[in-house]
Amino acid sequence: MTAPHMTAPHTWTIRHATVADLDALDAIESECFPPAEAASRETLRVRLQSYPECFWLLTKLLTDGEAIAAFINGFVTDRPDLADDMYDDAAQHDPHGRWQMIFGVDTAPQYQHHGYASMVMRQVIEDSRARGREGLVLTCKDRLVGFYAQFGFLDEGVSASVHGGVVWRQMRLTF
Repeated sequence: MTAPHMTAPHTWTIRHATVADLDALDAIESECFPPAEAASRETLRVRLQSYPECFWLLTKLLTDGEAIAAFINGFVTDRPDLADDMYDDAAQHDPHGRWQMIFGVDTAPQYQHHGYASMVMRQVIEDSRARGREGLVLTCKDRLVGFYAQFGFLDEGVSASVHGGVVWRQMRLTF
């Protein structure tokens, strides 16, 4: 089980989300994805209520609060492939499932290109391994295949997903 607060370099902390993070997560999600691909505020709210342990946030304390630089979210299931029906159906989450699905890897624009998403991804991988998962599954656009490959994800080809009306590649990291 992951400690509630995991420390990352340079005073950044990785923690799990709460419903109190909804406003910040919704704003970041809207900045990171086109409307057809972004999770709605309501979808994020339901996800946070249903499986907050599947939200990893990279945060930094500021003098006037906290900044969320990046976050990864998804859920756990025994189904081996990420399917479009999973995005909006939190009831499919099985905390004892074999596969950690990743629905989104988001980095607020002002924090992009500093390695923050990579920090969070390494924590998600470590936590998933520690929880006895078989591995992780995500879908991404062609331009991001190399990014995920650096963590050991293998490209399984074009996904059956039509989420947002774009072509996705399914990537899998098996432990």
